[in-house]
Amino acid sequence: MRLPPLPDLPVRAVLDHVSATLTDSGTAVLVAPPGTGKTTLVPLALAAATPGRVVVAEPRRLATRAAATRMADLLDQPVGRDVGYSVRGERRVSPDTRVEVVTSGLLVRRLQADPELSGVDVVVLDECHERHLDADLLLALLLDARAGLRPDLRVLATSATVAADRLAALLGEPDGSTQESTPAPTLVVHGRAHPVAVSHIPPARGERVEACVARAVRAALSEVDGDVLVFLPGAAEIRRVAERLAGLDGVDVLPLHGRLPTTAQDAALRPGPRRRVVLSTAVAESSLTVPGVRAVVDSGLARVPRVDHRRGLAGLATVRVSAAVAEQRAGRAGREAPGHAYRCWPEHEHATLPRYPEPEIRTADLTRLALELACWGTPDGEGLAWWDAPPAGALAAGREVLRALGALDGSGAATDRGRRMAALGLHPRLARALVDGAAEVGPRSAAEVVALLDDDSLTTRTDLTAAVRALRAERPRRWEREAERLARLVGGTPRRHEDPALVAALAYPERLARRRAPGSAVYLMAGGTAVELPPGSGLGEAEWLAVAVADRDPGRAHGRVRLAAVADEALARRAAPSLLSTVDEVDWVDGDVVARRVERLGAITLVARPLRDPDPASVRDALIRGLRAEGLDLLRWSEEARVLRHRMAFLHRQLGAPWPAVDDAALLSETDTIASWLGPELATARRRADLERVDAGSALRRLLPWPAASRLDELAPERIEVPSGSRVRVDYDAEQPVLAVKVQEVFGWDTTPRVADGRVPLLLHLLSPARRPVAVTADLASFWRTGWPQVRSELRGRYPKHAWPEDPSTVPAHRGAARRARPGG
Repeated sequence: MRLPPLPDLPVRAVLDHVSATLTDSGTAVLVAPPGTGKTTLVPLALAAATPGRVVVAEPRRLATRAAATRMADLLDQPVGRDVGYSVRGERRVSPDTRVEVVTSGLLVRRLQADPELSGVDVVVLDECHERHLDADLLLALLLDARAGLRPDLRVLATSATVAADRLAALLGEPDGSTQESTPAPTLVVHGRAHPVAVSHIPPARGERVEACVARAVRAALSEVDGDVLVFLPGAAEIRRVAERLAGLDGVDVLPLHGRLPTTAQDAALRPGPRRRVVLSTAVAESSLTVPGVRAVVDSGLARVPRVDHRRGLAGLATVRVSAAVAEQRAGRAGREAPGHAYRCWPEHEHATLPRYPEPEIRTADLTRLALELACWGTPDGEGLAWWDAPPAGALAAGREVLRALGALDGSGAATDRGRRMAALGLHPRLARALVDGAAEVGPRSAAEVVALLDDDSLTTRTDLTAAVRALRAERPRRWEREAERLARLVGGTPRRHEDPALVAALAYPERLARRRAPGSAVYLMAGGTAVELPPGSGLGEAEWLAVAVADRDPGRAHGRVRLAAVADEALARRAAPSLLSTVDEVDWVDGDVVARRVERLGAITLVARPLRDPDPASVRDALIRGLRAEGLDLLRWSEEARVLRHRMAFLHRQLGAPWPAVDDAALLSETDTIASWLGPELATARRRADLERVDAGSALRRLLPWPAASRLDELAPERIEVPSGSRVRVDYDAEQPVLAVKVQEVFGWDTTPRVADGRVPLLLHLLSPARRPVAVTADLASFWRTGWPQVRSELRGRYPKHAWPEDPSTVPAHRGAARRARPGG
């Protein structure tokens, strides 16, 4: 291919060096900032130096089209001759095409179908630093194919950031003399960046980011000549900022994102007759050039994929950009002349930004990646050279979904059905909905719903059925073309009937949901997550929903339904037979044993019927759960039983083994322990009432350690005889056992009695004739010397019929007042 004179961009000076390096080494890394020409000039130069085809992989469809269009313009040709492009649903190439720009995902599919990439001499992996999931997978598969089938395939990876060491190592060649590899050559091109002034315009207290961005745009228009490029996280924010900027004099406000029609995208990428404000998502960060820009307004936000495996919710999350992305965005203002960047966050927060963006492979749903790996023959990804290996948990979760969809067999290999699903180029869930939905409702009906589920920005409605009807009436070109393409892929009979709920349920069976209570807006999904319908959804009377899109904001108890259709139990059974189960359940529910046979769809109970003859072991386990939940007070505790428990607990504290612990935690800790003291009672119990009749004291005696138990009354006597002849009960409930006795009954005692083989003195609570405590002591001898005179002085007048001798040893201990006091008493 003969090249015309190329624009004087920084990369032009190294084009021959890039070609020669790639020829010599087979792989190379090209580091060049945005605006240097690496996306457009390098592929043309490589095509001129090689007889085969050069394939350029871009992370986004918009960048794919734009790069091909720019290269064709440089050749003064229409797209589709020497330079063409292929994206999902659209291909503009010819037999003469030498440079083909494709999306990374499309090249993965092509590599799966033809691992040798027949006819391709060079693959250029553009914008590797963005770390998109498809791009990381493509890199790993290309390196694997090159190591085995195509050692002559040349691979050039380009990056806008200088942190390319890991990339060069991956692309390196093995060193025959060592166990390590030699990194691929790295070529660095420096841009001709013009100076860019930076200002921070943070949001005011309570101000939405859209309002702050609109304020910054107005400042940029008044302070800087030329066009303004605005970075926002998504299409919704673009729409809201556009509304705030409506009515600007002499300024065109243009959106730019991947879901726009081609004509709208082209308009944003061409200079206009008036000043422009281009409101863009991340698509304009690196691989696209928006001409005429002199000012950049950066919201500081980006939208990235996130998945909550526990709740079964996947979607997009709005996060702060990294410092590297913020620098790239600001650099857009200085591509053609000195510029100005306005950042919508406080200057002091800039230092807290993460250094680089989080690789998508670490946070995204990996179901599709898992299917691609299975089709490649490496279900777990082992043996592939990864920039970052896929997290094992997320990959396992993806494989679990694929098994449920019938895409993988028991060994993890792709089934024929799985390979057919992968070939559709959709997420495996949507591929399953298309394949099975076409058989149920016809290919056209299924394709229309799948096209909407794959691009839910086509509607703002919550009601999926109403959204499909509206699209059929309005017939937007993007949706219409995709539906036609998908219908052709599966073929089959014409449309039978409309049933969006069934198609959505085929894609997301675990999101089938049933209302929790009559009149409630909260639904329980089969996957176990609760979701709530927003007000005005039009779905409020539905008992069942097929939820297609749901998300959950941090801090909210429930997820939120974004898109769903009315369903019913029959549809749920039909769409998700693998989630149906029937089990006999015996459990402790609301304070008693409940035995029932339950049919469920995942977490949703469909039918529950009482079990007449439940399994005895299951009943026993339910009773144990009840005891653990509500405590041992469920049993019948007589006073004798409580006293026995306190005595045993005291001996365990003081003497240890063989005396067992008898607190709730110990008695209920192990099933074997429970069986050792409650076994016979549990064997015959069936419900709470049976537990309430169990004599806990008799059960506890099974735990007494023999032969040591023969000394129970010696070591921890239940009662102790005092000098009056009374047998007084000892209270072992406290840490130190207590003997509460009238003071007149212990006249003559000068030594405190002890228990537990003499180790522990009793704590004497000495009582008045009215049985009110007058002293607490564990040292009687000391009490008679120092405490008794004061007690005697205070009480002798109040209780004159009772003995209050100066010397208690001179009066016999007695009950009551039937004693004559000695002189002075």
